[in-house]
Amino acid sequence: MRHLYRCPLRWSDMDAYGHVNNAVFIRYLEEARIDFLFRPEKDFRQGSVVARHEIDYKRQLVHRHTPVDIELWITEIRAASFTITSEVKDGDHVYVRASTVVVPFDFEAERPRRLTAEEREFLAEYRDDAQEAGKEAVAA
Repeated sequence: MRHLYRCPLRWSDMDAYGHVNNAVFIRYLEEARIDFLFRPEKDFRQGSVVARHEIDYKRQLVHRHTPVDIELWITEIRAASFTITSEVKDGDHVYVRASTVVVPFDFEAERPRRLTAEEREFLAEYRDDAQEAGKEAVAA
């Protein structure tokens, strides 16, 4: 299963060339990640932090008044981290493909923590290695 977030584009997202600035995509990914992780029925309110972003810019996204789709899924679950893979796209047009490593964090103790059983169960519902395996096969 995958999570879908409809992300609005803002006038301030545009750079001098009329397309969405590369740094803005980090904010888009953050919005989608928050929409995914902080839902009333399942959430990570105990805390989490981003440990790593990896972004491949595939094509320019020209500013317009219609939102883009951000599709995300889980590609790795470890004891104290998980990886979210995301695509910013319109139908078959992928603008950005990204990978984000998230670490559960105990803000009171100021240190990373392990995933709870409930968090692992929630993340497992969105586990999808199929595209990652295909990506690695192409790279080999």
